[in-house]
Amino acid sequence: MEITPRQKEILCQIIEEYAETASPVGSVTLAKLFDVSPATIRAEMAKLEALGMIAQPHTSAGRVPTDAGYRFYVNNLENSLQDEFYETDTTYVIEDGGISRGMHALHRRVSSQSQADAAIRGAVDTLVELTGNLGLATIGGQLYLSGISRLFTQPEFMDTRRVQSVAKLLDNLEPWLREAAPGEALNIFIGHENPIGKNSEVSLIISKFRSPFSDRSYIGVLGPTRQNYSRVMALVKRAGSMLEEIL
Repeated sequence: MEITPRQKEILCQIIEEYAETASPVGSVTLAKLFDVSPATIRAEMAKLEALGMIAQPHTSAGRVPTDAGYRFYVNNLENSLQDEFYETDTTYVIEDGGISRGMHALHRRVSSQSQADAAIRGAVDTLVELTGNLGLATIGGQLYLSGISRLFTQPEFMDTRRVQSVAKLLDNLEPWLREAAPGEALNIFIGHENPIGKNSEVSLIISKFRSPFSDRSYIGVLGPTRQNYSRVMALVKRAGSMLEEIL
């Protein structure tokens, strides 16, 4: 069974609505957005559920995206992300105004630092402020982390088991980055795709860049699978390329 254009639109809306509300998305909400009956939406949701793209956490509840649904969504984002940037001197712009302000904040923070390690830390701290996720970067063989408290205030981490799983992931992240050395400019690991902490239900989004410390330095964020991927992916990718240009 292949996903239809309307099912794709419904999936994207579920993902984006869930990112905003952290609550399962119901057929009535979607029916208003698509100007069709709730029964029509429920029929399309059933097909998306059969495809493994969404799930129903409770009887009579709305739907939430699965890891497979997020992966489908992210793959489509990656295909379009490359063409969204343009540059004018030192000003970095993207079509969405909110992301544009984030780009400017990143550039101001990075370009104001005279030392490479301070620039990388500044970029990480800015990503934390812009995304609400945990920020991370490799600096001279060590892992710099920022925003752990911000991450754990999100509703997903009311469950202590998930907090423990994330802690395990963080304990093993630096040696994994050193050994696996992901080679893409932008690398996204969603939920169970994470090589460590598979049950933590988080997404790791990292960008590889060249720095004075290494040809394989990394910067990125770790957050719940429920997040604004278009914004976070664009900011992380630009943070990596900006650091490589400036350092």
